[in-house]
Amino acid sequence: MIVERAYAKLNLTLEVIRKRDDGYHDLASVIQTVDLHDTLEFGESDEIEFECSDASLSGAGNLVSHAAKLLRNETGAKAGARIMLRKRIPVAAGLGGGSADAAATLRGLNRLWGLGMSASEMAEVAAEVGSDVPFLVGGGTALVGGRGEKLEQLPEPEIGRLVIISPTFGESDSELNKTARMFRMLNPSMHTTGSLTRKLAARMLDGHDCHPAFMFNVFQQLAPQAFPGWHEAYEGFTRLGASDIVLSGAGPSMFAIAPSKEVGTAWALLAKARLGCEAFSVGLAPRIKVAAN
Repeated sequence: MIVERAYAKLNLTLEVIRKRDDGYHDLASVIQTVDLHDTLEFGESDEIEFECSDASLSGAGNLVSHAAKLLRNETGAKAGARIMLRKRIPVAAGLGGGSADAAATLRGLNRLWGLGMSASEMAEVAAEVGSDVPFLVGGGTALVGGRGEKLEQLPEPEIGRLVIISPTFGESDSELNKTARMFRMLNPSMHTTGSLTRKLAARMLDGHDCHPAFMFNVFQQLAPQAFPGWHEAYEGFTRLGASDIVLSGAGPSMFAIAPSKEVGTAWALLAKARLGCEAFSVGLAPRIKVAAN
C-alpha cells in the first residue's frame, strides 16, 4: 500500500492579469501549502478503481479518476490501481482540495506503477488536469504565473500559525463550476499587472517577513456578492480577534495569521461554535520531494 498526503493551499496573493485567447486567464500568485490534508491510499488492481470517504465525491468525474486515467494514457501504463481518498479538506472552498488530490494521485501512481517520472514531467501532465495541480505536485511556497504552469520556488516564509474558516452556503458547488462563476464575475477593470505578487515574492526572496499588508486576492471584492452570508462570516471572524483577513483562491474560505498557536486554536474552536463554519488552525507544509519508486 502506497500512501500520499494531499495538502491544502492558500493564495497569499492572487491577481488576474488578462484573459487569454484560449479562454483561460494569466494569473500572478504566491501560493503556500499548509498541513491540512486529505490522505490517498494506492493498491494494485487490474482496473482504475476509486472510492472516497465522502460518497458524493466517488463518481467518475472526480479529479482523482481523471488524473489517473490521464497519466495512464500519457505514459502507456497498462496497470490499474485501487485508490481510496479520505477527505478532510472542505470541497469547493478555495483551498485546492480537488487539485491536491489529483496531484497526490500523480505522485502515488508514479510510485505504484514504477514510472520514474520527475516532478517536472509530472507537472506537464498536471497542467492538463487543472491550473493549481502543477504547483501541488510539489507544493511548498511558490510564485505562480501563466494559467498555473509557470512556477518559481520561494523560501518558506516565517508566518506563524494560520487560521482558516470555510463557510458553507446550502448545497456545495463543484470547484470547477464555482471558479468559472467567479471568473465570469470579473471585469477588465479588476485586472492588475501582478506587481503586488512580485513585491511579496521579492520580500520573501530577500528574507523579509510575509506581512499581511502585502497579501491580496482580486476575488475578495466579489465574495460578498458571490456567496450570500460570506460578509457575515467575515465580520464574525473579525469579532473573534482576526485582522487582515484574506480570501483564498476563488473562495469562500478565508484565513488570517494568529498571534500564537494557542490563539489560533481558540479562533478555530470559536469559529466552529459561533459561526457554524469549518475551521482549522494550520502550520505550513514543506515542499514534497517527489519519489519515483
